[in-house]
Amino acid sequence: MQRPQLPFPGVFSALNARLQGTLIDKDLRELSPILPEGIVESQEGFVESESVTGTNLFIKGKYDLLVKQPDDTYLIVDFKISEPHEDKIAKYQSQLLAYQYAFEHPARGERKEITKLGLIIMYPDAVKFENQQAVINFPPRWLEIALNKDTFLQFMKEVHTLIEGPVPPENSNCRWCKYRHYGEQYAHIFE
Repeated sequence: MQRPQLPFPGVFSALNARLQGTLIDKDLRELSPILPEGIVESQEGFVESESVTGTNLFIKGKYDLLVKQPDDTYLIVDFKISEPHEDKIAKYQSQLLAYQYAFEHPARGERKEITKLGLIIMYPDAVKFENQQAVINFPPRWLEIALNKDTFLQFMKEVHTLIEGPVPPENSNCRWCKYRHYGEQYAHIFE
């Protein structure tokens, strides 16, 4: 049995890394004037928080871009190669608020004040062929995410309650559940 596939093919990761990598030490507005002002300080870094207030949980993750704004506060950007729809704000709000918490309550290292969160969503809208190459136009769209710390802390308390409570029953259609038990069923073969 193979591990269930993650939701996106490797080409998206390759595009994402190349697009982000060109922005290091540059103002986001060099990509587009519609983007917020700030210098991209780091790309695809890891963050880890101390315990989230009122829980025994902590945040650990990999952000896309950390941008230093003119007022010396920071902006966290999540890069998406996807169709730009407003529903992405709700979909990625918890993720970006988690990064904000980790930067403002780090397990180690210097605290960074995060005053803005947002998505840069890029989706191809035109292709032309020149000099034996395909040139694809990926116009960026900016979607700002509200800084709602109270909503995030409430969500984390609900996660804490779920984790500390009884284990929910498995769903027979869950491929991850089946994969988890695969090792239990066949481990004796290798003893």
